[in-house]
Amino acid sequence: MSEITDPRALFVHQLGEALSMERTTLTILKRNEEAAGDPELQRLFGHHREETEGQIRNLESVFSALGEDATGHVCHGMEGMKNEAAELTEKVAPNLRDGALAGGATHVEHYEIATYESLRGQAEAMGEQDVVALLQENLEQEQHTLQEIDRAAQRLVQLTGGRIAS
Repeated sequence: MSEITDPRALFVHQLGEALSMERTTLTILKRNEEAAGDPELQRLFGHHREETEGQIRNLESVFSALGEDATGHVCHGMEGMKNEAAELTEKVAPNLRDGALAGGATHVEHYEIATYESLRGQAEAMGEQDVVALLQENLEQEQHTLQEIDRAAQRLVQLTGGRIAS
């Protein structure tokens, strides 16, 4: 990879990482939806999967607004979370799986929120208001999803009478 030497090129590169992040999130959500035993948690993962598909379209629109090709760059952080989620799903006993899935989902949401906050700030600094609006839409969806997952995790903890670390 060649050296990134200006803020716009860095922004476009990071957009590519965000695109990869969301595509990887789709994989995680599909796995989680299949692995979840709790119907509400399954519904939550399915709903967020649909939102994520829209977030990918928003990112593609951002690339288009910037006159750039929508090219993804490996998002190593999300790849790590995907691998961690797959490993944990295999290792955790069925009675703890839903809580573990919810805990892992909170990690993903925090990562996505931080990504969109950073990208939105960069777009604002560059004066790209159309881009800011699309990134803000994705950010708000991620923040809302985090609240829903937190509520689901708390409910699951109460159901099992145990503690689930997130």
